[in-house]
Amino acid sequence: MRIALPALFAGVLFATAPVFAAPCASLTALKLSTTTITAAQVVEAGSFRVPGLRPAALPADELRAFERLPAFCRVQGIIAPSSDSHIEFEVWMPLSGWNGRYLGVGNGALAGSITYGAPGVITSNDPTLQSALMDGYATSSTDTGHEAASLNDGKWALGHREKIIDYGYRAVHETAERAKAIIGAFYRRAPEHSYFDSCSNGGRQGLMEAQRYPADYDGVIAGAPAASITQLNAHMEWDVQATDKDPASYIPANKWPAVQAAVLEQCDVLDGLKDGLIEDPRRCDFKPSVLLCHGPESPSCLTAPQITALEKIYAGPRDSQGRQIFPGLVPGGETGGPIGWALAVSGPARGQSAYYGLLQGFADLMQNPHPDLLTADVEHDADRDDAALGHILNATNPDLTAFEARGGKLILYHGWSDPVISPLATVAYYEAVVTRMSRRDAERFTRLYMVPGMPHGFGGSGPNTFGTTMLSALDRWVEKGVAPQAIIATKYRTNGDPASGIIRTRPLCPYPEVARYKGTGSTDVAANFACSAPRHRSDTHGRGDPPQH
Repeated sequence: MRIALPALFAGVLFATAPVFAAPCASLTALKLSTTTITAAQVVEAGSFRVPGLRPAALPADELRAFERLPAFCRVQGIIAPSSDSHIEFEVWMPLSGWNGRYLGVGNGALAGSITYGAPGVITSNDPTLQSALMDGYATSSTDTGHEAASLNDGKWALGHREKIIDYGYRAVHETAERAKAIIGAFYRRAPEHSYFDSCSNGGRQGLMEAQRYPADYDGVIAGAPAASITQLNAHMEWDVQATDKDPASYIPANKWPAVQAAVLEQCDVLDGLKDGLIEDPRRCDFKPSVLLCHGPESPSCLTAPQITALEKIYAGPRDSQGRQIFPGLVPGGETGGPIGWALAVSGPARGQSAYYGLLQGFADLMQNPHPDLLTADVEHDADRDDAALGHILNATNPDLTAFEARGGKLILYHGWSDPVISPLATVAYYEAVVTRMSRRDAERFTRLYMVPGMPHGFGGSGPNTFGTTMLSALDRWVEKGVAPQAIIATKYRTNGDPASGIIRTRPLCPYPEVARYKGTGSTDVAANFACSAPRHRSDTHGRGDPPQH
């Protein structure tokens, strides 16, 4: 990449520079390949507002979160690596208190906007520009090359292959390169270490970076990664058809508490502790038929068609030869929220689940703007999409030797109760890396943490807040060589809000270890648990087959 610093900086040694040496506004003079710096200005402490949103449109707690931001240099730019590219990005750099590190943050679903965030409020383990800046990082985000009305909007992709490439992998890489150049120009020294941390589609972005561009980041956290978009599309088509093709099969949201209660009644004690959580749901050989209604239908039972639908959801899509296209969901966390089964699988009514919005967006991405979801051939669609765009969108390559060779570290995590992306897909990817490199070699640079009771990225019935702790563990691993062991997760009374009070803490253990109660002390205190090897081989019921497409 061609970089020309303004003449103002010439001949000054980086090592003798103050905390920030370059006036923020002067960064508009930077000459970066295929890049236009459109704005560079100091944002005074507490004055930032999300573009396009009036303060009145934000909840009071989110507005207060932005008001806590320190002063920073905000750089905006556009990257155009192709004639059809328009990748908008921002770089935020604290005016004081920089920790010397760079943190790239990702995007959910189909992206289309900068990830500003309001982390003081909430919920997710995903960092945002706001949370990263609050923690002392220089940070960046990109819209991945398009504007979108929502995270499910894929219309921008129709007829625009270069934009699909930007979304698939190019925009995050190009942004990382530009961000590090801008940070180096502003502080007169390069970041000491660079990290990427994100969930869902952002987890896919992190894996794509490690696989395609191993020099971009020293450490990556990939949460609940949508590593195979084409196979994820097949999974959602399968589940929609299971519940909605026949109106009698639809499972309304008010039935999930009964399903979860039946699962816990059978399987909660398998890990040695009856606490409302299942450490490894693969050991739970739950049969939905125990919920069959023997009288009038009610929220406490399932009809025969509903039982068949639930069995299909747990089984996951298979092709005509019986091979797994994508793993099914696992039992035990059906009532978790906010992005839980009620939203993803049921929705407020038949035909209104979250799957529909995602499937329409993915259909546009796959150049199939008018899908008939209830009659689609799941196997055919998976094959078609793999052939057309799998090499652009899917981050499933287990060969991470180049990333490992330069000292890169990777942390994966996934909630066992995720209804959007099967947690078994992430287990399968981790095992594929182990198979490719051997377990001993893989454990030198990668860890997987499975989170009992957590649905998609955050929330749920178990301890589910751990983002800052996990990022700190990655810092120590990269910078001091201290490999992470147990990572403490916390469940707050109000999701993600420390001020609301702690309900429970619990260690997340490096896979395949699980947390075991030591036998004394409160079961709501992490110190009373230890990580140990699973007592039995967990995958005994056909769950977790790696995708075959």
